Amino acid sequence: MIIERTTDEFVIRFPFTTNNERMQDMIDYLRFKELTADYGVTQSEVDQLAKAINRKWWEENQSKFE
Repeated sequence: MIIERTTDEFVIRFPFTTNNERMQDMIDYLRFKELTADYGVTQSEVDQLAKAINRKWWEENQSKFE
């Protein structure tokens, strides 16, 4: 892994052999951190919201899977 810092950004390079799934997980996490940096949202609050959304979706769509 190579990390470079320019005047206006960080550039991170990984070898082509890096596991795609692990890479995507890391990118998703970094994106989450970027999006929530100014909101003071905790991971716990995000998890609770995700649970509520998933529960509501399941209640509305459960009949399609029976």
